[in-house]
Amino acid sequence: MNAQLTQTLIVSAKQTAESLGSGLLPVFSTPSLVAFMENTAMKLIDLPEGGSSVGTAIAVKHLKASKIGEELSCEATLIENEGRRYAFDLKVTDSKGDLVGEGSHERFVVDVQRFMSKLNA
Repeated sequence: MNAQLTQTLIVSAKQTAESLGSGLLPVFSTPSLVAFMENTAMKLIDLPEGGSSVGTAIAVKHLKASKIGEELSCEATLIENEGRRYAFDLKVTDSKGDLVGEGSHERFVVDVQRFMSKLNA
C-alpha cells in the first residue's frame, strides 16, 4: 500500500502565526503546517465521481520554526485504507533537511451531495 506524495511550498507572510492570529511572531504557523499536511494527504486519495474527502483526525508536532521565504516539503504516506477510511503518516522538512513537523492524519471519503444535504436538515 504505502503510496506517497511530496509537495513543497515557500513560506509566505500570509501563513505566519502573526498573520493568522495563532501567535505573535512572523514564522510559519501551526495552522498553516496542519493545512499543508492535510492538503498533501488529501491529494493521495483517488476520489470517486461526486466524492470528496474530509479530515476527521490529526495529531501533529510542530518541532521547528520556519521564516518567511523558507522552502518546506511535506511527505504524506498512505499507511492504511479500509473502505472509505484513509490513514496517513506525515512529515515536513525544511531546505536543510531538518524536521519541521510530523504527525498522523485520518480522512474519510464522502458523497458530496449526501454530505452537504445533512447540513441543511
